[in-house]
Amino acid sequence: MRTKHLLSALFMAGALGLAGCGDKPAEESGAVIRIGSVAPLTGPQTHIGKDNENGARLAVDEINAQGLQLGGKPVKLELLGEDDQAEPKTATIVAQKLVDAGVVAVIGHLNSGTTIPASKIYHDAGIPQISPSATAVAYTAQGYKTAYRVMANDAQQGKALGQFAVVKMAAKKIAIIDDRTAYGQGLADEFEKAAKEAGGEVVAREFTNDKATDFTAILTSIKGKGADLVFFGGMDPQGGPMAQQMKRLGLSARLLGGDGLQNVNFLKLAGADAEGVVASSPGLPIDSMPGGPDFRKKFEAKYGVIQVYAPYAYDAVYALVDAMKRADSAEPAKVLAELPKVDIQGVSGPVKFDAKGDTVGGAVTLYEAKGGAWQVLETMK
Repeated sequence: MRTKHLLSALFMAGALGLAGCGDKPAEESGAVIRIGSVAPLTGPQTHIGKDNENGARLAVDEINAQGLQLGGKPVKLELLGEDDQAEPKTATIVAQKLVDAGVVAVIGHLNSGTTIPASKIYHDAGIPQISPSATAVAYTAQGYKTAYRVMANDAQQGKALGQFAVVKMAAKKIAIIDDRTAYGQGLADEFEKAAKEAGGEVVAREFTNDKATDFTAILTSIKGKGADLVFFGGMDPQGGPMAQQMKRLGLSARLLGGDGLQNVNFLKLAGADAEGVVASSPGLPIDSMPGGPDFRKKFEAKYGVIQVYAPYAYDAVYALVDAMKRADSAEPAKVLAELPKVDIQGVSGPVKFDAKGDTVGGAVTLYEAKGGAWQVLETMK
């Protein structure tokens, strides 16, 4: 019995991909390579959190079905999904939990406000982190060689939104609301800068939080300042009620937002009041992505409607595995040495990284809510 327990313990050490103290790396033992996936899996953002996890899981299942060899041995990927509840403190707890579990890399987190604090833990542990959806500039500006992302950042998205608001939507007086998260405030800051550069006037800068649902006082103040456009930096659980309350208060201003609004759930929450809302999303429309139509078919057959980030989570896994193949190893230090060389054709388009870990050449697409669906307006590069 003691021998059986000892063999079991040795196998688990190999399965976790741990090296040192005489243990063999996972690829030498032919065991399991654990990868973390972190997003809000409970609470108001569950729908997009599961979207991220399912995108990553689809990629893992495909790679396992195709067969993966490292160091001349067959290996199997295992995705460990964790819930950070979109809370920064919880994110750090979950990050340490994954480090302690011996993951070799992490796909996540979803929100910038959770990705940034968690990134220090992964950096200190020397573990690669690829976010499918964190867009805050600050994430890769920290200088961590462990931090990567596969979609455009808020500097790119904010610039596109600011220009579009003034030039295409003819906004003259602009009110800005953000939810004080790293994502919402960061995107709002970049939007404000771009809108002013394009000639727009910002008549109000307000803030709320990512748990609020009543924006009557803020919107009443904005109405009194004659704003013809309201920009919201935040997510759909706040954006949906905000769109409804704007209509109830008789605001003629248009509502504009970023990728936090551009999903199916916003349309459900806002109902008929979603009509005419404009929102952006980094990247191309799903059906214009090189692998988009095929991905949509595979994903929706297994998991249902795509919310927004699933293709990027899928691409993040394939980028990670490309680095593993280049290294011929799952050892984190060796994978990190190869991540800057990643160059693959993903579902969303070419995936490669600049010196900071940002995706190269990210596009931004603008959409308008019409008839209960998002209609493409324009893609800006």
